[in-house]
Amino acid sequence: MSATKKIFAKTFAWATCNLLHTLGWKRRTVQTNLLYTNNIAPLQKTAPIYKATLKNLTRHVGELLFCFGTYKRLPSDTAAYPCQVDGWDFKFAPGAAEVLNKMREGGIFLTAHYGNYEAIGPWLCRLGIPLVASYAPIKPRWLNRILEKRIRAVDGRNYSIDAQTPREFLRLIDEHQLFCLIADQDSRIPSALEGEFLGQKVHNNPVPDFLLKHRPQTPVFICWLDDQGPARVLHARQVTPQGGSALGIFNNWLEGQIKKNPALWYGWTHRRFYSVNPGIYK
Repeated sequence: MSATKKIFAKTFAWATCNLLHTLGWKRRTVQTNLLYTNNIAPLQKTAPIYKATLKNLTRHVGELLFCFGTYKRLPSDTAAYPCQVDGWDFKFAPGAAEVLNKMREGGIFLTAHYGNYEAIGPWLCRLGIPLVASYAPIKPRWLNRILEKRIRAVDGRNYSIDAQTPREFLRLIDEHQLFCLIADQDSRIPSALEGEFLGQKVHNNPVPDFLLKHRPQTPVFICWLDDQGPARVLHARQVTPQGGSALGIFNNWLEGQIKKNPALWYGWTHRRFYSVNPGIYK
C-alpha cells in the first residue's frame, strides 16, 4: 500500500468528520441513545462522545475505501503473527490463535458495529476460515455491487450473502461454514426476542437462538478488532450459550466494550431502541 493511499484515507476522514459534525449528522439520534442509557454518559458528555464517534467512524471508513487491500494480503498462517504489512502492525490477542483455528471448522460468529468491524471479514478469510456473512442488500444497487465484489470479496471469493429463510441458515451450519451475524441491531420482526442492553429493554435478532435450538452443538464465537498503539489486534473468543441462548452473553460483552470506549460503538447512530420505545426518537 502506497503512502499516498494512507494520506488519502486520513484526508478523507478529516474532511468527512468535519463535514458531518457541521451538518449535525445523526447528532440527535446519538444524543437520544446516550441519554436513554444514562449510565454511559450524562448530558454534558454527549457532545464529546458524538464528535469522537464521528472521528473514529470516518477514520475506519477511510481505511475501508483506500487501505482495505492490506487486510486482503495478510498472512494465512497463524504462526506468521505478529507481522507487519504495508507499514501496519498486525497481531492476535492472547488466546485468539487457538480460537481462530477452531473457527475453521465453522459455527456461529457474532459481532457488532464496534471499531473497524468490516476489516474482520477479509482477515478471517485470509486465515482460511470459511466465513459467510449475512447482509441485507443496500441501495442503490451499484453501491451494493461495489460492496459485494470489491469490499466483501477476498481471493476471488465473495463472503457476503443474503440468507433469508431458516433452511438457508441451517444449510450453512450443516456445511460447516462460519455464519456471521451483526447482532447489535434493533430487530423489528414479529419473531424478535426480548432482551436487555445497556440497562434498557431491546428486541434481539432471533436467528442465533433459532440456530442453537436446531443445532445445539454449534460453537459460538465473538470477534472484534482493537487498536493498541500502532498495532491492529484481532480478538477471538468462544462462548458457551446459557439456556440455549448466546445473545445475553453477547450483549454483556458489548456493554463491556462500550464502557471502555463509548466512541467506538457506531450503534449510537442507529435507533437501537425504536421497536421497544419509538417515542424517544421524536
